[in-house]
This record gives sequence, structure tokens and C-alpha cells, in this order.
Amino acid sequence: MYDPIKRALIFLATISMLTAAVPAGAQVVAYDKSRITCISRQMNVPVEARFKQFTAQIAFDPAKPAAGTARIEIDTGSFDIDNAEVNDEARGKAWFDAKTFPKATFVSTGIKPLGGGRYEVRGPLTIKGRTQEAAVPMTYNEEAGGAAFDGAFTIKRLQYNIGEGVWKDTDTVADEVQIKFHIVVAAGKTAVKK
Repeated sequence: MYDPIKRALIFLATISMLTAAVPAGAQVVAYDKSRITCISRQMNVPVEARFKQFTAQIAFDPAKPAAGTARIEIDTGSFDIDNAEVNDEARGKAWFDAKTFPKATFVSTGIKPLGGGRYEVRGPLTIKGRTQEAAVPMTYNEEAGGAAFDGAFTIKRLQYNIGEGVWKDTDTVADEVQIKFHIVVAAGKTAVKK
């Protein structure tokens, strides 16, 4: 029997779950213009790779930076260094173990202005089931049709157990890995209406 009240309640519950996943005021990310890359040193030679898939939920107003929030989830299986064999190795158990840990996640806990369009974003970074506090410097620049967040910071891969066994040798692959990002958001658009 058709029950309009029950259907309405189910509909409202579904909408609530969908909107709860994205913070109010979250900006729409232009993924076709955005990128996240990592630069490691192999035998002291810098090598750059990118993550082809990630999601970003950002709510940021430069007039109220402390109220801003950011959540970035990177699909570790989307690691791409333009070499199929190396990609497979990097996604495997010794490196990202993408089957067991499909996401690397950063969630901001605070944003501090540094002046001149520069900010420091702090929060836990979780990779391969291990979490470390990260301090991420970034710049915010308004541009035609939107704004861009740019930054770079260094992590130590061994703190996240990236590179197990023989790969723990930092003479072959350095412990320090630089993460770089360029995230573009559309002007005046939000993922969820207030």
C-alpha cells in the first residue's frame, strides 16, 4: 500500500545523508583544472607522479580563514608515473597497498593566515592506515571564474610505512617526499546551498 508520509520521510532522510557528507558552503572543485602530485628522489634523481583521482571538499572565505574547512581524499590506486610496471608496484603491498588502504585522507583542524594571501592549514594526514599531524602552507588566489589553492609540503614516507622491506633503504628512494597541489574552485558556487 502506498504510504506518502513514509515515502516523504525516506526522501528527507536520504537528502540529509547526502548533504551531511559535504559541509555547508563547500565550493565546487574544477577537477579538470586541479591536480595533486608527489615528487620523490630515486637514486638522488627527482621523479614526479600524480594522483589521477581525488575528491576535495573545501569551504573557505579569505575574510574568515579560521572558519574554513578542507577534506581531501586521494585514491591511492590512481597513482600514475607514466610507467605501467612502476604503477603496479607502487599500488602493491610494499608501497601504498591500495587494495587494503584505497584512500589517503587529510582533514583540516585549523587554518591560520600568514599574510599576503598565504595560510597554514593544519590537520591529520592518514596514509596506509597511519596518521601524522601535517602543517600545510598554501596560497589562495582569486582568478577569473574562481579561485585557486596552491601549496607544497614534505612528508617522510617511512612514517606511513610506504616502501616496506628492501625499499626502506633511503639511499635508493629518499625518505622525504614532496606533495604538491593546485586545486581550483568555481566562483560563487557551492556544493550545498545554505
